[in-house]
Amino acid sequence: MPHSHHSHSGQFCKHAAGSLEDVVLEAIRQGFETYGLTEHVPRYRVEDLYPEEEGMPLDSLRAQFDAFLAEAHRIKAKYADQITLLVGLETEFITSTDMDELDALLQRHSDSASDDPSSGTQSGARIEYLVGSVHHVNGVPIDFDRETYAKALATFRTPASSEHDVLEAFLCAYFDAQHALLRRFRPEVVGHVDLCRLYTPALRFADYPAALARLRRNVACAVEYGAVFELNAAAFRKGWDAAYPGEDVVEIIRQAGGRFVLSDDSHGPHAVGLNYHRIPEYARRVGIDELWVLERAEGSVRNAAGRSVVPRRVSGNWLEHPFWSRNRADAAAKSATG
Repeated sequence: MPHSHHSHSGQFCKHAAGSLEDVVLEAIRQGFETYGLTEHVPRYRVEDLYPEEEGMPLDSLRAQFDAFLAEAHRIKAKYADQITLLVGLETEFITSTDMDELDALLQRHSDSASDDPSSGTQSGARIEYLVGSVHHVNGVPIDFDRETYAKALATFRTPASSEHDVLEAFLCAYFDAQHALLRRFRPEVVGHVDLCRLYTPALRFADYPAALARLRRNVACAVEYGAVFELNAAAFRKGWDAAYPGEDVVEIIRQAGGRFVLSDDSHGPHAVGLNYHRIPEYARRVGIDELWVLERAEGSVRNAAGRSVVPRRVSGNWLEHPFWSRNRADAAAKSATG
């Protein structure tokens, strides 16, 4: 304790801040034991670039991701005696091109391509694990802003459709994309599983039976191959009174035998551990008393995706770890200074 399995830096993500090394240094300062470095994969069409990426050649995004891997493994080796760093990525699924390109990316950085001693990652792939996330529906971003989210909803609107019909079709498309991602790549971490209701946090999937069935299917799929679900604190800074996933989804995951890991989804040093002080209360509220963390497997052990990172149950009572009181004190100090 503590851990995070999902993070970004301004060095390699234009909507984040700070350098990758500064993110790691802040994690060390706060006492993190395991920290995952998971920049977004490149996008492969000009129309999929975010506003802050406007004018960037597509080749530069590929080069930026390769530079991230090199820097992440350099930092991993540099601070190995102070923190365990896992090097991964966060997926995108905008069109089928993203799926095919991710296949190629993983092949390019697979075990057979990672034997260079200067890479800092002998005996294993340079991409150690995946955070499997979906941020688009029908090719439109769903978490950029409310206006763009409305555009995603509009792609399902017909003259005969009710607002309920539109929202259910949107939710079903989101969960179908998530299912395709899970089945094809078997990501070790299921990222913010209910991001589809970012702007409608009061939404309950029980009111949308077709979407609920797909959610249950996806949870069962992930549990079957051994994935873990992130308890993602970023939802608090988005205005939720919960982490991702919300309480109803936590219950579905628990009923299916799913396991949870922690993520801050930080977008710079300022957001490392942000709102972690709210995690214990939320975990107690929704009945999460057992926590897991990813670690490198020993010897030839591989997970369902063929990668060498596996979950380990956190021993002891994680809710009583001293980190939480320190994190609350840090949060109070930051609040007092504005």
